[in-house]
Amino acid sequence: MFELDHDLAQDIVDRAMAILPYNVNVMDSQGLILGSGEPERINTRHEGAQLVLANGRVVEIDAQTATCLKGVQPGINLPLLLDERLVGVLGLTGEPEMLRTYAQLVRMTAEMLVRQRYQQAEQQWRRQRCDDLVALLLSEGGDSPRLIDEAQQLGLKPQLSRIPYLFELGKGQGAEALSGWLQSRYPDSWCVTPATGSLLWCRPATVALDDQRLLEKLDAQGWKVLRIAAGGQADALKGLRRCYRRVADLLAYGRDVLPQTRVLELDRYRLPVMLWRHRHDDALEELLGPLHKVVAKDTNGQLIATLRSWCEHDGQSQLCADALGIHRNSLRYRMERIAELSSVDPLSLNGMLALYLGVQLLPCQNEQQTL
Repeated sequence: MFELDHDLAQDIVDRAMAILPYNVNVMDSQGLILGSGEPERINTRHEGAQLVLANGRVVEIDAQTATCLKGVQPGINLPLLLDERLVGVLGLTGEPEMLRTYAQLVRMTAEMLVRQRYQQAEQQWRRQRCDDLVALLLSEGGDSPRLIDEAQQLGLKPQLSRIPYLFELGKGQGAEALSGWLQSRYPDSWCVTPATGSLLWCRPATVALDDQRLLEKLDAQGWKVLRIAAGGQADALKGLRRCYRRVADLLAYGRDVLPQTRVLELDRYRLPVMLWRHRHDDALEELLGPLHKVVAKDTNGQLIATLRSWCEHDGQSQLCADALGIHRNSLRYRMERIAELSSVDPLSLNGMLALYLGVQLLPCQNEQQTL
């Protein structure tokens, strides 16, 4: 239920008195003066306003009548309505005959300001409720029929297929501002702030979007986004919650293993991310054992960088050599050196798979940049 407050009441008073040579008072639904051109009267009862509230009509008070009422001066008191509901009283001080010309115009302006404030409050409540609902829908209990029904009524369209994105934000970047920017440009988006410095954005799957170009657009707009983890399409709330967990793992994986990579796509890193969740397991330590032997002897990071390029080019020698800018014989020598140090043959299927999985979990921070 909407109620007048001191700020709105005083705003009405100040606007009216800027153009009228009369004092103006605004009272709440209990007859208490909330705003006035006479500050000493604020928070006092106005018996004239109580008459208006009791009868629901305009009350004019002349000088003689004013002497019979407490805290009242001559003037006109008018009901303030919002959707035909009495929410307060507007009072103009002076002789009624001099005020009638202005009273209805001031009342009209006051009711317009009241409606404007009411709409702002409604919009703010709606935004907050939508934010709360989205957070609940993405939680484990989000399949409640009551929540889904309310979401549909508020136009959140929970039935849409969506793709989750998790943004890691730079210091000083507010999630709320970026959320508003995304929702204004991509209708039917959901935005949630799961933690300080991050933003979950669930966009409709029907929107065609290039993730790298999205990052470029964000950079051009001045948003401080360190990296983006993009998930796959989810066709139901259960799938969206599951995919959200995957992009959270993907972002953590990218932060530790690929710190220079700003756009991470789940389709590209699904397998290493799955392993990353279990990185402290003894079995994965065994998987990384051969690579640690290579790292121990690879002082400039050349061999690990070569192995990473080998995996990225699916073991195709010429493509890998071209990417590294070296001769195929040099590539062959390096691969033989990797096999010697790791005791794993990278040219065999099992060996390549083991080395591929291992290198995906190895942070690429000490590798040689120019090969």
